[in-house]
Amino acid sequence: MQRRRSGLVQGMDMDRVITASAAKGTVNLVAGITTNLVAEARSRHDLSPTATAAVGRLMTAATLLGTGLERRERVTLQIVGDGPIGSLTADAWTGGPQTIAVRGYARNPQASVPLNARGKFDVAGVIGKGHLQLTRSYAIGQPYVGVVPLVSGEIGEDLAGYFADSQQIPSVVALGVLADPQGIAAAGGVVAQLLPGAEEDVIAALEAAVRAMPSITQQVSAGATPEDLLHSVASTLELKIYETIWRPQFSCQCSIEKVETALSGLGVDELRKLASEQSETDATCEFCKHRYVLSSDEVLALADRIEAAQNER
Repeated sequence: MQRRRSGLVQGMDMDRVITASAAKGTVNLVAGITTNLVAEARSRHDLSPTATAAVGRLMTAATLLGTGLERRERVTLQIVGDGPIGSLTADAWTGGPQTIAVRGYARNPQASVPLNARGKFDVAGVIGKGHLQLTRSYAIGQPYVGVVPLVSGEIGEDLAGYFADSQQIPSVVALGVLADPQGIAAAGGVVAQLLPGAEEDVIAALEAAVRAMPSITQQVSAGATPEDLLHSVASTLELKIYETIWRPQFSCQCSIEKVETALSGLGVDELRKLASEQSETDATCEFCKHRYVLSSDEVLALADRIEAAQNER
């Protein structure tokens, strides 16, 4: 039996996320560099360049939102569209002290469309029309689920639309992924949200700053830090950067035990039939692409355990 411990993938030290406030504490901001995180997702899923841009933006967004989570909480972003990528999903949760665990995947990882009119990866084209769902799961109680139609399919605008429509929080969201033949050249993002009491001209100042600043990928590929991204977005607003540094790392919570739980749903008779027909039974995690393999003897042992448990009831 091939086993894998759930845990954080090493070697992601260069990525980091920081938080800040502006305009006398009436604006919350979070910015991060996610270049290595996105590179890990691209490698694991063999993503096409356009799919990399889409999944990378969504994972970056989940990473930024992950800074607001408590222990045992989780945020899940899912986009379902009628474009060739089908759907894409990203999860984030607290992976340890100042660590954000993140994973993501696309239903059709090799989906691709021609470059858009600006010569950029056409993320909107590969996603198409559809909806964005944000799910926040808590340690106790029912999860919160919000669903909104896609604004543009560019993900950043869609997330800002979600905050405005579903949570009544005026926000600006800028996300970016730049791929090159060698891999991921740059990835990162920034989110700024107005709090109650903010002056009416603050959101206008934020939106103007986002329109005027270079793209996220231009800034990151030129060496910009999360602090630089925050200053670009805050522009003329007084900025207070907090000391906590978050480290995003690709992680997955799959395990052989979860695979066995899924197989248990087949029932004792079907498991025994499966064991008699093939020497190995395998399952691959959608999020991290780890492949689990059970021998026919292990499948039979699973069937025996299920039957024994049923007889004890």
